Amino acid sequence: MASFFIDFETGRVATKRQLMAANLHNGVDPPKRPWHPIRSDVDASTLWYVVLRKRERGIWLGTVAFRHSDHHSLLLEQGWDEVPAEEIVTFGPAAGPDGGPVGPVEMSPSPFDS
Repeated sequence: MASFFIDFETGRVATKRQLMAANLHNGVDPPKRPWHPIRSDVDASTLWYVVLRKRERGIWLGTVAFRHSDHHSLLLEQGWDEVPAEEIVTFGPAAGPDGGPVGPVEMSPSPFDS
C-alpha cells in the first residue's frame, strides 16, 4: 500500500516512503516542488491499481485507476501511459517500516501477468 507522488517536471513516480528515504519528504508536510501527490485511495496497491501519467501543457500529471476497469480503459484511450511498477520500485533506496533504506527490492509476480 502506498501514497504516490509525481515529479511534474520529469514524470518520475515515487511512493511516500521512497521520498522519505531520499530525504525529499518528512512524512508530515507536503514534499517540495517538483513533487506533487497523486490522488488515490489511501490503500492503493499496484496489485489492484495502476499508476498512470500524461504530459499536458508542459507538465506531467498523474492519476491512479483500478486495473482493467472502464475508467482505466478510458484513460488509456485518452493518451495516459501506465507507469510500470518496476519503474516505481527503482526510485532511490527502498524504505523499511521505519522509513530507512532496506536494500534492493524484488517485485512480486502479478496475478494479471500470464
